[in-house]
Amino acid sequence: MGTPHRRFSGAFKRSNDSARLVITTIMGMVFGYFVGISFPSVSLTKITLPSSLISTLDYAFNDDRRAIERRYPKNLGSGSTHLTPKVYVPTNPRGAETLPPGIVVPETDFYLRRLWGEPSEDVTKKPKYLVTFTVGLDQKYNIDAAVKKFSEDFQILLFHYDGRTTEWDQFEWSKRAIHISVRKQTKWWYAKRFLHPDVVAVYDYIFIWDEDLGVSHFNADRYIQLVKKHGLDISQPGLEPNNGLTWQMTKRRGDREVHKDTEEKPGWCGDPHLPPCAAFVEIMAPVFSREAWRCVWHMIQNDLVHGWGLDFALRRCVEPAHEKIGVVDSQWIVHQVIPSLGNQGQPENGKAPWEGVRERCRNEWAMFQDRLSNADKAYFAQHGKTRG
Repeated sequence: MGTPHRRFSGAFKRSNDSARLVITTIMGMVFGYFVGISFPSVSLTKITLPSSLISTLDYAFNDDRRAIERRYPKNLGSGSTHLTPKVYVPTNPRGAETLPPGIVVPETDFYLRRLWGEPSEDVTKKPKYLVTFTVGLDQKYNIDAAVKKFSEDFQILLFHYDGRTTEWDQFEWSKRAIHISVRKQTKWWYAKRFLHPDVVAVYDYIFIWDEDLGVSHFNADRYIQLVKKHGLDISQPGLEPNNGLTWQMTKRRGDREVHKDTEEKPGWCGDPHLPPCAAFVEIMAPVFSREAWRCVWHMIQNDLVHGWGLDFALRRCVEPAHEKIGVVDSQWIVHQVIPSLGNQGQPENGKAPWEGVRERCRNEWAMFQDRLSNADKAYFAQHGKTRG
């Protein structure tokens, strides 16, 4: 009988405790109310705090506000309107028709920029011309000598076919150059993918050169003066006649600044104004004006990487070609004929790597000629014309 009595007594005690807690809370609230209305209101601005605490709070507030301003510009979003403006400008570049023309940037460049400061102050010297070399590390000293022939007006761009880039930093100029590395690719493969006309539009002339050129008798600034003087949109330096010479047109003549035509072997030139007797330079060291390159780039085929046959078709990109294409004799180079890229090939069927590369070069030449001929035929058939 004792156990039930103790349980009942404990329950009754807990009930009394709860009631007292509720009553105490209510009384505290009433008391606090009367105390509050018995005193005048106190302004926080009249509370005196230590100056060090005030400055700390002020700095923290302002710093946080600056952070917010950086993250969220005042004109974030659509500005004064709550709706996205409906824009359609058919003359904008393809794909950008829904943008207002003032925000469209259709071209770019290879100018190096900082990660800090005002963007307008990034580029203190804007190169006027672009020079590209497709290189392997084995030719670094030859390229070093070549690069030193170009002043600060020339932006240097190296395409690395052997994947080795950091080793070039032994040269001070390399730290300012642009480096693009993809293994076992040719300069025309690189040019098609990285030298789109809208990427190089700021450069007046684009040099697309091999790595095995001797430049002891070459001055780039003087070369630019001569191509401008003689109105050459497509050109190359004259070649030393004793080294690596294939065509008479590219042979250096010692009695003039520039030549635009030549005589070849009997039967090679049906028209004296056509290649290889005129309107012709080789693909080892061509130089293109901005306007000519915009046309030539579109003629480069994605899958034909060696560029063979392209030299005979360059005349399609300037008019009149026999006046706009020429060889600069007084600034000449030596073709050293180093088969470095050829050795990047794959030996097959008992053939050396360079043999497979050379075979593909010849095959690509034939394929390019066929494609160009077929494109001509299709165009004239579509427009009901005959070739003039």
